[in-house]
Amino acid sequence: MLSVDTVAIDMPAGPSEVLVFADKSSDPSIIAADMLSQAEHGFDSQSILIVPDPMLSNKVLDQLKKQLEDLPRKEYALSSLKNSRIVCTKDRVQILDIINRYAPEHLIFLRDDWDDWEQEINNAGSVFIGQWTPESAGDYASGTNHTLPTGGWARSISGVSLESFQKHITYQQLTQQGFLALSSVIEVMAQHEGLDAHRRAVEIRKASLENSSRQDHNRAKQE
Repeated sequence: MLSVDTVAIDMPAGPSEVLVFADKSSDPSIIAADMLSQAEHGFDSQSILIVPDPMLSNKVLDQLKKQLEDLPRKEYALSSLKNSRIVCTKDRVQILDIINRYAPEHLIFLRDDWDDWEQEINNAGSVFIGQWTPESAGDYASGTNHTLPTGGWARSISGVSLESFQKHITYQQLTQQGFLALSSVIEVMAQHEGLDAHRRAVEIRKASLENSSRQDHNRAKQE
């Protein structure tokens, strides 16, 4: 039996994570601060940084050391940083592959060219665009969702929202013409899935329509 202090409230969310995407226009102190804002969550958190060259990564490392000195949760942050990585690359294809495959809970885009990347970044729990949008704003003030998918789940699900607590019913009604227009599609799909009863549910209806049509035709001839 779970005690009150062990009840999970963020499921299916797991350890917190952030991916910071920066370039030479980014302030190294801000990059480091955003990485640490995730690293201080817990021992198993993770911060990933993508930058174009080692020079910028070295500046960020210097800032990390400096900001860690007086961080109250330094022990957590240090452990988290052991799980973290800095990737130096200018290869656009590789960058997009990393972001979309990692599917970060938080993606902090610390560059000035969001419009050039927006259409190709498909997997992230929540995106923070520009130097004035820290992840902590999403936690406390900007109003966006804070219960987000982690561990790569952003590839397939979104964060918890109002829709998660709503019940929806879908309705459909086909006319005879609409049914006949879709019938061949349904039959082919059912056949390929090996679901013969699905296919027969269509065939029997078609046969019924054909039989009804013949009867109407015969009655018309008799008259």
